[in-house]
Amino acid sequence: MLHEKLGCYRQSVELAGDLSKEGAKWPKGYGYLLDQLRRAMASVVLNIAEGNARRSSSERRRFLEISRASAAEVGACIDLMAAFQLTSPDRALAFKSQLEGISKMLWGLMR
Repeated sequence: MLHEKLGCYRQSVELAGDLSKEGAKWPKGYGYLLDQLRRAMASVVLNIAEGNARRSSSERRRFLEISRASAAEVGACIDLMAAFQLTSPDRALAFKSQLEGISKMLWGLMR
């Protein structure tokens, strides 16, 4: 499939796995945040795939915009992870850096 060749798709799948593993270490009581984080990350990945399968450039752009918005939600979840001390500040920064790279790639595809 063509979307699998996109760097933003591959990196999003990798980040989704890394964030899920990080969340699996959290103490009880934060399942709601992990669920939201996983849904938002899945939205990033799935909208890249669906957008790349669209015929018109306007449809493709719309799905990539949704993916970028979901990436912003993931960023907010990472901020909460740090605020709730569920991950180290360095780890949160690394996750945010990966996410920023994905967002920049998505922006490039939308142009």
